[in-house]
Amino acid sequence: MYEGHDQAVAVLLREAGCVSPAELSRLGAECARRHVSLADALLACGLVDRTELLRRIAAHLGLRCREQLPPKLPRDVAGAVPADLARRFGAVPCGLGHGALELAAVDPFVAGLAGDVSFALGREVEIVVADPVRIREWLCIHFGATEVADGAPGGNRGGVPASETGGSTTAPEPVELPAADGPAVRFVNRVLSQAIREHASDVHFEPFEDEFRVRLRVDGTLRAVTGPARELAAAVASRLKVLAGLNIAERRVPQDGRLRFAVDGRSVDLRMSTLPIQAGESVVLRVLDPTTAPPTLAALGLPAGMEGDVRETILRPNGILLVTGPTGSGKTTTLYGCLRILNSPEIKILTAEDPVEYEIEGITQLAVSPSIGLTFASALRSFLRQDPDVLMVGEIRDLETARIASQAALTGHLVLSTLHTNDAAGAVTRLTDLGVEPFLICATLEGVLAQRLVRRICPECRERVELPEVLLSEAGVRAAECAGRSFFRGRGCSACHGTGYQGRVGVFEWLRMTESIRERVLERAPTAAIQRLAEEQGMETLRSAGLRAVLDGCTTVEEFMRHF
Repeated sequence: MYEGHDQAVAVLLREAGCVSPAELSRLGAECARRHVSLADALLACGLVDRTELLRRIAAHLGLRCREQLPPKLPRDVAGAVPADLARRFGAVPCGLGHGALELAAVDPFVAGLAGDVSFALGREVEIVVADPVRIREWLCIHFGATEVADGAPGGNRGGVPASETGGSTTAPEPVELPAADGPAVRFVNRVLSQAIREHASDVHFEPFEDEFRVRLRVDGTLRAVTGPARELAAAVASRLKVLAGLNIAERRVPQDGRLRFAVDGRSVDLRMSTLPIQAGESVVLRVLDPTTAPPTLAALGLPAGMEGDVRETILRPNGILLVTGPTGSGKTTTLYGCLRILNSPEIKILTAEDPVEYEIEGITQLAVSPSIGLTFASALRSFLRQDPDVLMVGEIRDLETARIASQAALTGHLVLSTLHTNDAAGAVTRLTDLGVEPFLICATLEGVLAQRLVRRICPECRERVELPEVLLSEAGVRAAECAGRSFFRGRGCSACHGTGYQGRVGVFEWLRMTESIRERVLERAPTAAIQRLAEEQGMETLRSAGLRAVLDGCTTVEEFMRHF
C-alpha cells in the first residue's frame, strides 16, 4: 500500500502524533529488510486504523476521503472512464455528478494526476483518497486489469523511456528479459520518475546478498527508497541495460551508456554506468536534467561583488579562469553559467566535456572519448584550428592539457576549465606540480573560483534553535563570531521528505591574480603563503563564507561541519 511513499507517510503520521518517532524508525528498518511498505507494516501491527490512515493521507494531500466503497461499481459509473485509461492511470470512477467526476486513485501521491486524467477524458475530475485494495478489485472486475502497480502503471504518466534500443543480438548465454509490463519495468519507471521529480542527481541500484538497495542522491546526500525483492536485481539491471543500448549478456566487465527518459511531458538524459560486483551488477545513473541548470551567475548565489569580478574576468579577450572544488561541488554548472553570459552570435565558443551534461544552443560542444584517443588535449589542439574565441575544457588533468590551454590563452583565447583542489590558492600549486612553468601561470591565469555546495534549510519547516556551546566549539566557531546571532534548523516536513533541507546554496572563494600574487608564484611560494597574501588583500575564505551562510540562516552548523 502506497509503495515508494514511506517518507511522506512517516512525516504526516509523525506530525499528527499518531506514531512515535522511535516506532517509525524501528518499522522503517523492518520494512526495508522485508521489502514491504510502511503503510502495510503500520496496519499489520495495528498501530493505526486503515480508515484513520486514509483520512490522514487525504488531509495531507488536500483531497477528500471516501471511507466506504461498495463491493462493485454501478454500470453507468464504471462506463464513465474507458478501460485503457483506468488501467493506465490506476484510477476508477466512484461518483457521478453535474460537476467534476470523482476518481479514486491507487496512488493519490502522483503529482499532476488530476490534470492528466482531466485532459485525457476531456472533462473536469476530482481525485479522492480511498482504500487501494478495493480500487484494485474494481480495476480487475470492471476494467480487465490483471496487476496494477502503485502509481501510473503505463504510458508517459509515470515516466517511460523516450526511446528504447535493444542490446547486443548475440549472447553467449541465455538472458531472461523482464516482460514489457513486468514488475522490473514498472519498478524502473517508478524509481526514475521519482528521481527526476525530486531533482536527484544520481540513482544507485545496489545488489547485496540479502537485499537490493536503491538510493537517490538529493542535494548531495544519499537517501534510500523502497526497493523490490532481491530476486528482481538481475531483471532491473537488464531492463536498464536495454534502455541504454548496452550488452545485456555481458556481466563481467563495466559498461557505460546513455538513455533518455520521459516524465511529465519532458525528456531527461541519464548517463549510466554498470559495475560487476560480488552479488551481481551495481548500476548508477547520473541525471542530466537541463531544467535544473542555473541560467546565470546570479542564480548560482555568488555575492554581488564576486559576481562582478568573475563577469569582468570572463569578458576579457584572453586568459584562463579556473573553477576548483571536489566532485559534486557544482564546478561544471558554474562554467555553464559563464558560457551563458558569453554566448552570442559574435563569439565562437567550443567546449570539450566528459560527457556533455547540458546542451546549450549556439555553442559547439564535444564529448571526449579517451578509448579512441579523443582526449582533452587532442580536442584542444583541434579546437585551435576552428577559429574559436572561447574554449571550455571540462577538466585539466595532465601537463599536456595544461600547456595547450596556456598556449591558447597566450594566443588570444579565453579558456575556462576546472581543477580538483581544496581551495583557490591550491590551484596555483597544482598547476606547478603538473609541470607548468611559473612564468606561464603568471602570464595566463586571471582568477580562480573555489566553491562548495551546502544544503539549504527547508523554508517550510525552518525554526530557530539554541545550540550548545560544545557543538559550536566542535565546529570551530568562536563566541565573538556569533555574538547576538540566531541559529536555525529544519524540523523535517513532507516538503523536504523529513530531512530538514531543501535545495543547495553555493559557498565561494575568489582569488584574483594581482601583481603581488604573481610575484609570489614566480618565486614558487607554497600554497599557504599565497593564501595569506590573498586574505591580506581582502579574499574571503571558503570557511568564512560557509560561516556567513550559517549566521545568515541559510544552512545549519551541522552542514557547515560536514564541509569545513
